[in-house]
Amino acid sequence: MSPNMIGFSFVMIGIFLIFGKFVRRHVKWLRNLFLPSSIIAGFIALLLGPDALGRLTSQFLNEGNYFYNGLVPEFILEVWRPLPGMFINIVFAALFLGKAVPSLKKIWNTAGPQIIMGQAVSWGQYVVGLLLTIFVLTPVFGMSPLAGALIEISFVGGHGTAAGLAGTFDTLGFAEGADLALGLATIGILVGVMVGIIIINIAYRKGTAKYVGGEAAFTDEEREQLGESYGFDMEPTVKEAKAIEPLAFHFSLIAVAITIGYIMQQGLILLEAYTWGAWTDVYLFPYMPLFPLAMIGGMLIQLFFDKMNFHMYIDQNLISKISGFALDILLVSALATLSLDVIGDNVIPFVLISIVAIVWNVFAFLYLGPRMIPDNWFERGLGDFGQATGMTATGLLLMKVADPKHQTPALEGFGYKQILFEPFVGGGLVTAASLPLIYQFGPVVFLIISVIITALFLIFGLVHFGPNKKKKQNKSLNH
Repeated sequence: MSPNMIGFSFVMIGIFLIFGKFVRRHVKWLRNLFLPSSIIAGFIALLLGPDALGRLTSQFLNEGNYFYNGLVPEFILEVWRPLPGMFINIVFAALFLGKAVPSLKKIWNTAGPQIIMGQAVSWGQYVVGLLLTIFVLTPVFGMSPLAGALIEISFVGGHGTAAGLAGTFDTLGFAEGADLALGLATIGILVGVMVGIIIINIAYRKGTAKYVGGEAAFTDEEREQLGESYGFDMEPTVKEAKAIEPLAFHFSLIAVAITIGYIMQQGLILLEAYTWGAWTDVYLFPYMPLFPLAMIGGMLIQLFFDKMNFHMYIDQNLISKISGFALDILLVSALATLSLDVIGDNVIPFVLISIVAIVWNVFAFLYLGPRMIPDNWFERGLGDFGQATGMTATGLLLMKVADPKHQTPALEGFGYKQILFEPFVGGGLVTAASLPLIYQFGPVVFLIISVIITALFLIFGLVHFGPNKKKKQNKSLNH
């Protein structure tokens, strides 16, 4: 493949992104769902590719015709297919760069209940997913046991994580898992917004949602910001550092973070090969993707800059722009190369996984939320529900609807929560390791581990924060 063809493939991503932006601005229901332009662009490219339009054009054109497979030639798809696995490293390497890291005490005091709640919901997704796989998907439909991790990868991890794990799915013999994960991530976003809005309206009529008011409506600018936002502000009260270095410097920091992650990855592979791997013939790290380690690399760089008092040299705005660019490329290329045949061939398992995930997330929010979050459980739990069902931006927009004037600690707690959440689940180390763990030890072993960890988080949340809620209520009654 010539360099010109590779370059033209990236030009086409830009064209589809502009097209997606145009469609989003002129189709109101897409704006109301807060779908990012990149996701819309990816689906447009998918519809114009071989799995949709190509099925029609192939009936009338010769195989040698340029448009035989639709409006997206095969050579473009060949360039796009490996992009998600590459660009996910940039996204995760930038995750903690340029963000002030508060003390663990402050994080815990502000976001403790949301941290425990988020972990319980995420580990619970493994539990329900593995139960469904062990008792239904594998024996009835012959699906790989790796399907047990699809809910957590897709609903909490989202499109980026699902696309980034495509190589791991393929290596472990479940290549169709990546396409299913992307489809499930899309279902998660749609359900997260629609079900969240419905719950808010019902709660408002019942008096549970106390802070919904006239200012909950979004301006056009806010719709754009939320719809195109994937990240979060871990320290809402800290002002952004002024940029004093060019874009190339910040990209270099991300490159160093990825390099640190790669060195760590290769070191772990070698360590495993000469120690427990050689003794037990069980190998995990060769199947583990690079991006969670790149995230750790970014954290180490940020800690170093903080320690040396150089943190002002990292401009979070520039880091966010690089990360956003990488995520747009990732989403368009991943969705455009999604196989509709895979979803069609597994439509019943796809629907079953979606239903189980939705039921668990709604149950966790409405039943566990008021029992694990001692104050403002509805507003704070909405952020966790949105993130567990769709993506971070879904949680942000639901909190804005329920608490437009920020009268509760929901937004601040949600931001702090990510510091002790993202490194592990929702695309972190646990998410990346879940597939190799299930592959090596089997779904039953990982189910037992998930049940134990879920139970520990649930018990801690119910015991530690439940009494706090009762104490606060009793104190208010006494006064």
